[in-house]
Amino acid sequence: QVRLVESGGGLVQAGGSLRLSCVLSGYPFSGYAMGWFRRAPEKEREFVAAISWSGSSTYYADSVKGRFTISRDNPKHTVYLQMNSLKPEDTAVYYCAAKSGVTVQTMAAMGADYWGKGTLVTVSS
Repeated sequence: QVRLVESGGGLVQAGGSLRLSCVLSGYPFSGYAMGWFRRAPEKEREFVAAISWSGSSTYYADSVKGRFTISRDNPKHTVYLQMNSLKPEDTAVYYCAAKSGVTVQTMAAMGADYWGKGTLVTVSS
């Protein structure tokens, strides 16, 4: 059974930074494309960023491009989301996601096979 556990959320002022982490257990990490999605209050869940199983390909939502960076450490079974220049509109619950056998663009469009429980990021103005 694949399990995803996020950490690193919290309260930060606008312009600040946070780094989210997600550890995958229960399956070989290298077999999965990994991503981050978010759900803001009273909004639908939306794609944020994805990274291929090898780490060679990344893909970002336009709203975070240039501010957020996704990376992964396969030996540690961990994916990261470095978030810089945070804005109040980045406030959301952020979910780690995993999907096997797809490109990062496909993951962005189709979502994931497995989800974490989420970590709350609150950006104050």
